[in-house]
Amino acid sequence: MVASVAVLSDIHGVLPALDAVLSEPDVMAAELIIVTGDHVAGPQPIEVLDRLRTLGDRALLVRGNADRELVEMARGEFASDQAWDIDLWAAVQLEPEDVALLAELPHPVTVEVDGFGKILFCHGSPRHDDEVVLVDTRLDRWAEIFSDLPDDVRTMVCGHTHMPFMRLVDERLVVNSGSIGMPYGRAGSSWALLSDGQVHLRHTVFDIDAAVDRIAHESTFPGARAWAEHYVRAVTTDAAALRTFGPRDGRLDG
Repeated sequence: MVASVAVLSDIHGVLPALDAVLSEPDVMAAELIIVTGDHVAGPQPIEVLDRLRTLGDRALLVRGNADRELVEMARGEFASDQAWDIDLWAAVQLEPEDVALLAELPHPVTVEVDGFGKILFCHGSPRHDDEVVLVDTRLDRWAEIFSDLPDDVRTMVCGHTHMPFMRLVDERLVVNSGSIGMPYGRAGSSWALLSDGQVHLRHTVFDIDAAVDRIAHESTFPGARAWAEHYVRAVTTDAAALRTFGPRDGRLDG
């Protein structure tokens, strides 16, 4: 059992954002850092992966859908006409050992945390790394998602939708830590601290102008500056993201 966990998610290859969060005192003090997927699909894939490697056993990386898809792209198993240009580019940057690391990432994982007991950490949902669940997802869909969870798992932590929230769902606590590198709604990095039986949703502010410039100068992706101007600056609002994701959480079924 670990005493405290810092939860990061959806870095998407943005090293300045990752470095800003890793410099937070509570992240530095956390016994374990769990990163719930989509680590490197972005403008600085190798730099981010190397930075995560330096954390050693303090970090537990969970597979996200973008991690799985980059592996498929690197191995020629993903239809290129269904991929974003930056993901295709990022897949080419990966060395064989990087592909192997991403291919071996677990999903989901369960960790015992002091004050919580068993917590399930996933990217989309326990069922699939690409499943969408939102703050207003209906209860019967949650019941389907939780149907195979053991009764003693009372907390689920996820990512994928890049918007932080915390809510109770039929006596289970659900936490989405938000996104480190591709936030929707406001610029900066969202993450979560689990300590002493409490969940703290946190937000790290850093120099966005400097981060965009750094990505533009250090990344060899042809559209790096435009990508950073849009995603690091959080041009996409949370309302727009919810409208896009909403149909994918089953709310229109039946």
